[in-house]
Amino acid sequence: MGRRRSGIGIALVTGVVLVGASACGGGGNDKAGGDDSPKAPGKPSASASPSPTKPLGPPMLLDTITPQTGTTVGVAMPISVVFSDPVAAKARATVEKHMKVSASQPVAGAWHWFGDKRADWRPKTYWPSGTRVKIDVDVKGVDNGNGRYGVHDYTHTFKIGDDVRADVSVGGHTMKVTRNGRMLRTLSINAGSDQFPTWNGTMAVIDKQDKVHMTSCSVGISCDKGSPNYYDLTLPWDVHLTWSGTYVHYSTGDPSPGSGSARGSHGCVHLSLSDAKWFYDQVKQGDPVTITGSPRAKAPADNGYAAFNLSWSEWLAGSASGEGTTATL
Repeated sequence: MGRRRSGIGIALVTGVVLVGASACGGGGNDKAGGDDSPKAPGKPSASASPSPTKPLGPPMLLDTITPQTGTTVGVAMPISVVFSDPVAAKARATVEKHMKVSASQPVAGAWHWFGDKRADWRPKTYWPSGTRVKIDVDVKGVDNGNGRYGVHDYTHTFKIGDDVRADVSVGGHTMKVTRNGRMLRTLSINAGSDQFPTWNGTMAVIDKQDKVHMTSCSVGISCDKGSPNYYDLTLPWDVHLTWSGTYVHYSTGDPSPGSGSARGSHGCVHLSLSDAKWFYDQVKQGDPVTITGSPRAKAPADNGYAAFNLSWSEWLAGSASGEGTTATL
């Protein structure tokens, strides 16, 4: 990518508009969090079973539950539940008790609220590979503390797949990729420049697209085609890490990344074309990509699915009911 200023803009995936996400958003406010909107990319709708029961008041509904039912995800993937309307602090402990997490083996974890609409459940440490997981959100008749009552129950089931991890060294210009503890490859990379540094920390893969349309105009850099900062590119093999626009991908402006070229990106992690395709084929939603050595802070935990950027004590501080162990599935 050509150099650009930071900012929140729009990245266009082929056929899809990613609202609130910038392509390779290296700058911006480090305190900015994620987008709880159902229009955010990669956020599937929750599945519901209708209830004939007449609600006690206006309905409390869910916008999304992630992961989608029937999917296989990585070891760092939280369960993310987004409500259509705010849940009052006084009601959250009750609501949490009605969001039951079951697993095929016991896993310690807890809920954490990001604002008043999004609650994520993460294990204390990464999920064990092969674990089958079920989330039952049975909120029929449950009050959200603001006069709304649940009218549906929601159930999603998913599986934890192979333990695939990517560890990026910004200073070393490398990405080490492992599967189930076995080293697969060490890839040459370039991360963000000093002006547009990459987020540090662990980010679970949100999704991936084989092509993403990235423009300087959409992120507020320049809409002037004569400007040296103008770009309008469709780039391949894009692995999505944050709502604010961090990707691992190939860039035509940095075709041979590594310590020899040392060309900084605008916050993304660049791979060569062949390495980008290989990495794209290895990873899935929920696989952890951990970046170290950048001068930037860790990505906010709700900027995508970066739950493991909070310590366990920090995570529990956002929970209404505290640590618990999954029910038996």
